[in-house]
Amino acid sequence: MNRTIVHSYAKLNLYLNVLGKRKDNYHDIETLFERISLCDKIILKILPDGEIKVSSNMPGLPQDNSNLAYKAASILQKACGTSKGVEIRIIKRIPVGSGMAGGSSNSAAVLSGLNKLWGLKINRQELVHLAKKIGADVPFFIYDSPFALGKGRGDRIRTLKALNKRKVWHVIIVPRISVSTPSIYREWDKLKVSSRALTQALTMGKNNVKILTSALKKNNPFLIEKALFNSLEQVTASIYGEIGKIKSRLVRLGQRAILMSGSGPTVFCFISSRKEGERLYAQLKKNRFWQVFVAHTY
Repeated sequence: MNRTIVHSYAKLNLYLNVLGKRKDNYHDIETLFERISLCDKIILKILPDGEIKVSSNMPGLPQDNSNLAYKAASILQKACGTSKGVEIRIIKRIPVGSGMAGGSSNSAAVLSGLNKLWGLKINRQELVHLAKKIGADVPFFIYDSPFALGKGRGDRIRTLKALNKRKVWHVIIVPRISVSTPSIYREWDKLKVSSRALTQALTMGKNNVKILTSALKKNNPFLIEKALFNSLEQVTASIYGEIGKIKSRLVRLGQRAILMSGSGPTVFCFISSRKEGERLYAQLKKNRFWQVFVAHTY
């Protein structure tokens, strides 16, 4: 076999509590990841002499080591000392810079896919170790779990087996704006010191991850709505007014369990079924400044 196709799934943060800045300038967080059905397709083809090539259907996507999929292949090569190379073709569907970790997911899919394609037989623990070198969100995707808790930088993963059979539907809206994650964290650092309201919000959200996990297991919409939390939402929304516009639109359409994912700008809501998602999609897609998706836990 010299060619394989892998799928690279997006994630949502159903809970994100930023605990504080670390000495390495990253931040300690506590988060609840959900893997969703929205995905990119990646075609991997073996190349000789250690060559790595990246191409995509998306114009402007980096083709060098700044692309996390390229970085994953390079790290795996060096770790295993293989002379094999790879051609990586990425068919993008996950919006870039959306807060759904498309690049991180791509890199995890490349690590796992090349492990098989190159016949390396690396165990999951070793793959996770390599994944941590690429980015904080990458290890989650290596665990191949629909739900997981993330701690540390988000790279210390505990899968939630009790939720393995839980399937949740979402409508997801991605405004056509670019949000810089480092800049959002810098603003959070400033606000944490100066904003009493934000400190209170952090205190209120501190234990909600346990409540949220229980609510998901019991399929309790009221508790899910109350337990959704994102430390960064107030910061991102204060800079990008589109976040508030999306949330207001969803509320007017009767939605209540609404949250921003990661550092934004993606906003999602919980819905009861695909049918409800299609109804909302028909309403929301009229706004040409928004990308709208209906997806479920995967």
